[in-house]
Amino acid sequence: MPSSKAAIKQLDALKKLGKNQRLAADGWNEDWKTLIATLMSARTTDKKTIPVAEGLFRRYDSLKKLSNASEKSIGMTIKPVNFYKTKSRNIKKLAQILVNDYNGNVPMDFNKLIELPGVGRKTANVFLAEHNHDAIGVDTHVAYCSQKLGWTKNTNPHKIEKDLEKLFPRKYWRNLNWIVVRFGQTYTNRKIKDKILKSIKKISTDL
Repeated sequence: MPSSKAAIKQLDALKKLGKNQRLAADGWNEDWKTLIATLMSARTTDKKTIPVAEGLFRRYDSLKKLSNASEKSIGMTIKPVNFYKTKSRNIKKLAQILVNDYNGNVPMDFNKLIELPGVGRKTANVFLAEHNHDAIGVDTHVAYCSQKLGWTKNTNPHKIEKDLEKLFPRKYWRNLNWIVVRFGQTYTNRKIKDKILKSIKKISTDL
């Protein structure tokens, strides 16, 4: 594992290489939209998720309307995303809980977030990081790059998250997913990505 100093320089290199593109959690004007768009992006590209989420929020422009929508109607609206049936069920239940138990507000608390339908550690942490909380969302991009750069030897997302928390100073946590995912989505070709990561990994030997 590289030193914290080396890892920070590697992260900076990833940031410079990634294109400035919108991710699923970016750019929403209400917290519930951010959470649901992030939930929808699981196992689906952000490029596909964002227009589908926009369509959903145009059709149901308030959390109350979404909570009253039928599961079938939500499912037909978000059909292009993977696992849309499970996600439509979770979205309806989540909307109902937010309306009934939280007065329409999304709780800014990790433990309460992961109690919501369809919200796991990654979704909760990405949501919190988007709201300037110190949290690391570990998705496939973060897991892959972390392993290739030697930031972790683990494959379990929770263990990777803990390794990254130990490696990076707290002030870097909230931007880590944002930086690594943009890099991962910029370089979709595995061979090119691995070549770049191999070059970036050498930074640790130069310090």
